[in-house]
Amino acid sequence: MTAHDRWLLRTENTTYAVRLDEGRRWAELEAWGPHGVESGPSPLDWSRRTHFITPADAAPAEYIPYGIRPFTGADLVAQRPGEERGVWWEFTGATQDADRALRIEFTDEKLGLRATLCYETVPGTDVILRWAELTCFGVDGLRLERFDSAAVNLPVASGTRLTYLAGQWSQEFQLTQVELTRGRFEIASTQAVPGHAYAPWLALQDAADDAESAPTYGIALEWSGNWHITADAEPGGAVRVRAGRLPHEGAVRLAPGDTLTTPRLACAFSPDGLDGLARVWHRYERRLTGDRMGRTRKVPYNSWEATGFDVDAAGQLELARIAAGIGCELFVVDDGWFAGRHDERGGLGDWHADPDNFPEGFDTFIARVRALGMDFGLWVEPEAVSPASALYAEHPEWVYRVEDRPATLVREQLLLDLGRPDVQDHVVAGLDRLLTDHAVSYLKWDMNRPPTERGRPGGGPVEEQDLDAAHVAGYLRILDHLRSRHPHVTVEGCAGGGGRIEHATLARTDVVWPSDNTAPLDRLAIQYGYLHAHAPHTMSSWVSDAPGIFDPRPRSLAFRFVTAVAGVLGIGADVRAWSQKQRAEAAQWIARYKEIGDVVHHGEARLLNAPADPTCGIQYEEPGGGRLVVTAWNTGRLDGAPLVPGRASRLRLRGLDPCSRYADAASGLTYSGAHLLHSGLPFAWSADHDAELVVLQREQPPKDTP
Repeated sequence: MTAHDRWLLRTENTTYAVRLDEGRRWAELEAWGPHGVESGPSPLDWSRRTHFITPADAAPAEYIPYGIRPFTGADLVAQRPGEERGVWWEFTGATQDADRALRIEFTDEKLGLRATLCYETVPGTDVILRWAELTCFGVDGLRLERFDSAAVNLPVASGTRLTYLAGQWSQEFQLTQVELTRGRFEIASTQAVPGHAYAPWLALQDAADDAESAPTYGIALEWSGNWHITADAEPGGAVRVRAGRLPHEGAVRLAPGDTLTTPRLACAFSPDGLDGLARVWHRYERRLTGDRMGRTRKVPYNSWEATGFDVDAAGQLELARIAAGIGCELFVVDDGWFAGRHDERGGLGDWHADPDNFPEGFDTFIARVRALGMDFGLWVEPEAVSPASALYAEHPEWVYRVEDRPATLVREQLLLDLGRPDVQDHVVAGLDRLLTDHAVSYLKWDMNRPPTERGRPGGGPVEEQDLDAAHVAGYLRILDHLRSRHPHVTVEGCAGGGGRIEHATLARTDVVWPSDNTAPLDRLAIQYGYLHAHAPHTMSSWVSDAPGIFDPRPRSLAFRFVTAVAGVLGIGADVRAWSQKQRAEAAQWIARYKEIGDVVHHGEARLLNAPADPTCGIQYEEPGGGRLVVTAWNTGRLDGAPLVPGRASRLRLRGLDPCSRYADAASGLTYSGAHLLHSGLPFAWSADHDAELVVLQREQPPKDTP
């Protein structure tokens, strides 16, 4: 092997080493981990002896096609129509931009296919982005049955511990683990969105290591449509993970001269367990947010849980006056504000305010809300259409459908084919009108159904369509338009809760809605999983009156507020039913949130215990370490004090300077860093005290006196 057959990529704290195999037929991983990991024999080296499989089947290949790798899982399956499947490529060159970016090229001259494996580091993070570019240069088109983004290889001694986020509607982001010693593990979605059942995210550790402190690898697919992640425990003790998008049609056609670019796969590493990996993802998502990290996230009030479809100006203004009085800065009218929307059966697609609901005019209503000192926002569902709407009557061809087959209604609605340019233009024009004609500075974009009969009659041969990719491109085009044309508008992403949360959406929205479930203990478990993959500044969280669906144990208003403060605080309760005492308490919590929200959104977060533990919490450390914010919850049994001897529950903090001192102005106590690390922060829980927000100020050491 020559120096030109090996390449190094470096992030802030990690090195990724790639090399060609001895026959220069594929690229393979040599090492990945902290700086210096590349110095020494590769942990992925193997005996190079095989029986009943080929060497390519056992290799830690970065990206390899069926043909060269026939048995153990290929990343690319291609063929000319009517011919045998298979790619037998050769290495044809590589280009590198220092240790920041790399492109490795392989070519199959006979098939007419060029594949470029692309790598790019993300400055200020420990994330490497990977994708593939597939170009057809022959006279015939190609059929691509599989075209993953990348493969990730891990050396493990005793199998791998896979951590993933599973669930269902109203129970998303449940942190789940399984050990894989041999065989295959797969998670996926074919619902045109990432879905509620699984998130396109995976963390991997050697099963022999402790989960809290083990070196941890992670991947996340940047794709808003159908996807899969597949892990294979392969011969020789290695684990190989593939990830990519799934075309609705089962395959796509690559025409002569065309290039298909796969979604980017973000690859991350932390030596500090799942909690450390979470901070790597948080830093990456703060970078995705970019300059908009400097925008203060205003406290919204959303009227859905108070009024449902029963929207009228008088009732909304009553809510707005109370919301303004407790400190809310934004009033969002949810579903039910537009013409024909009296229940689930009508109105979607006709985005004009119902004059019966706003008899003095919609703009007059908005002006009265804004006169209370709040901004104004609206709920929309741009991809949806009601069969009874004017839009559907005018353009029935705009919905997904299969000719001469019955249509399935989900939530009494159909789904627009957002891959059509004319549909995109219509949606853009409607949103532009709303945001230009009215003083709207917040949009909650929802999507409440997946496509069922997903077809486009008259759209050409089905084998030449790629409906899922077209829908994703249309969705992202509209979000990009909103960002460029209406930069002052805050956009919240939602898909029946957390059904469409991944990096492409997060890069184009300001916050997302992790779940429609706002019950206190249910929500705490959802947010615990969410924060393993995503940053607090993206996590919209409401205080509501909702009872628990999965864990109905009652919790205090303080518990609900501390849960919501852990992300981007909002209010969704029917505040008309709150007592004056509850409203006063809410005003105090909102005021506290405004004091510490910048620490939550910009700080380094550490997850302390889990909701299954009697006491759990989150520690947020301000950049520079001047302030710590700790959100803490009692989720278990009490200790019986004062009737029997008891001790305060404690949360051990992490990552502090043991020699520093930290003052809690609320209690008057001062702690050493060593005490907080070793003994922990005390919490005296009781039946009336089940959550707490603690702010610790690091004291400056006294100056030496002469």
